[in-house]
Amino acid sequence: MRAEPRFDEAIHAPTRLRLCAMLRPLSEADFAAIAATLELSEANLSKTVRNLVEIGYLVTSKQASPQRADARQTTTIKLTAQGRRAFDGHLAALRAMAGE
Repeated sequence: MRAEPRFDEAIHAPTRLRLCAMLRPLSEADFAAIAATLELSEANLSKTVRNLVEIGYLVTSKQASPQRADARQTTTIKLTAQGRRAFDGHLAALRAMAGE
């Protein structure tokens, strides 16, 4: 099913667009892996994630890390169904603008 084209200002910012594009084909991803892959500081990624969580496009979860002996937790991030629809619609709008 094709997404209805809808330009989304909340996704269009470069860091948000790259994050959503990375997460789209995945069920979830580790915060540290995302930061490394997108070459973002943890602070920048954290702010971006927080903003997208607030509008319902992402969810995060924390869990104990089996690789760590201390109490630190790992954070995973995933697109919500709403976030997937918004990203797909935004991509469709960009394609329409490009004449595809």
